[in-house]
Order: sequence, then C-alpha cells, then structure tokens
Amino acid sequence: MAISNLNTFLQEYFSAHHCEILSNHDGILQIQLNEKMDRALMNRPFYWHYTKKMGRDGDPMQLTLITNQEQTDVKGERIHFGSPRLQQILRHLRDNERFTRLFQVVNTNNNTALHPWLVVNMKLSYIGKHNKDEVFSIGLNLINGMMKIDMMEFLQQQDFQMQISDYCYTITPLIKPISGYKRILTVINQYINDQDHKWAKDSLEALQNEIELLKHFYEDSSEEEREQMDKELADLKERYHPKIRVSVINGGIFYMEQK
Repeated sequence: MAISNLNTFLQEYFSAHHCEILSNHDGILQIQLNEKMDRALMNRPFYWHYTKKMGRDGDPMQLTLITNQEQTDVKGERIHFGSPRLQQILRHLRDNERFTRLFQVVNTNNNTALHPWLVVNMKLSYIGKHNKDEVFSIGLNLINGMMKIDMMEFLQQQDFQMQISDYCYTITPLIKPISGYKRILTVINQYINDQDHKWAKDSLEALQNEIELLKHFYEDSSEEEREQMDKELADLKERYHPKIRVSVINGGIFYMEQK
C-alpha cells in the first residue's frame, strides 16, 4: 500500500508543479525548478527579494535528487523516506495543496455520469529509537465502496480540470466523505496491526537501558540533581517510547467516469 517508488512520486510532484524534468534515470532525478518552487524549497528569500528589487527575473536553481542509494559517485542530494528534503516536500503539499475538487476531462457527445472518489494521501510515521515514514495514497468510490491503492499513480494517467466537461453530470455520493475517510482509516489501522513491530520492542529495550544508566549516574545525587534527572527521564521517554502517527498530507474529491 505504501508508495514504494519514491522516484516516481518525486517526478510526479515536480511535474505537477510545472518544473522541467531534465533527466530521470537509474534513481537520479534532475529538476529545473521554477521560481515558485525555488521559493518554496531552496530557502533563498534574500536572493529573491534582491532580484525583484533590482527588477530582474532571477535564476531558479536546479535540483538533483538521488533515490538510488547505490549511486555513490553522483553529486546530488540523497533523498529517502524520513529525509529532511522529503519531509519538506510533504509539508509543502500539506500546507499549500491539502484539499481539492476536480473533474475528469471527458470528450463525449452522450450524457455521462461521473462517480465521486474520495482520495486521501497519508503519512504513517513510526517514532522510536529509529524513525521511519511511509506514504499512502488511497481512493474510495463514494458510490459503490470500491477502494484502490496507489491512487495518485492512477490519477496521474488521467486529465482533470476544475469544471465539469460538457454532457457530463455528477452522481450524489451514497457514502458521505467522513464515513469514507473512516473506512480508509480502518484499512490503515489494519495495515499497522499486520506489521512486525519488533522496532517497538527494540525501542522499549533501548529506553529501559537508558533509564537504568541514567539512574545509575544520578545515584546518591542531591535533590537539585534529581530534578535534572527527572527532566532527562522525560526527554528519554519522549524520544524512545514507540508511537505511530497517522497524518493527512492532502486529498480531495475526484469525479471520474466509471469504466
């Protein structure tokens, strides 16, 4: 269910934001950013302020992202689930393009019904001794309850617009979006339950070892030192105690022809 092909996800992300893909092969993705995406990702506010003040257009940067970790001789930025760059991209999606409503482009002269699909892109974060993220894209047909995984990869193969095509009409959902979202959460929870959670046991063991070392260090300590120990204990528990967080990146209602 997770988006396993990070390279494809990144290519679709930058293409959707109108950036030129200069090359994409062997897990090496080279992108020519436009001004909007340079501002969003490259942290150059003073550069853009200066160029605009001087009346210039500015030069957006190129970005080389390496998803194939076996590529050791290539200059670029290594990106993987959990890396700061990917977290930045996911935050950008969450903050700027969280919800949408789009209609599939249908060229027809006949009355054509469009089914509503609830599409949710989610991030599953495993937090403990070692952190790990997974990204999911799930679609639910709000008429018949059909569920589809890797939904964004499917949507990228279709054309959408903000207005409904001529001769098309929408079908009123039989499943309310909130109920559909709960169905998707049920699938996510089942996925979590089916995983091997050895990582959580390892985190708890590491936490216990750290606690014992800390208590040994503060043995026979003063009251003031014990207050410091309590703070460090709280920090240890926050850092090592295993937890799983499910967060919505973005989503929307997509009206599509039923085939």
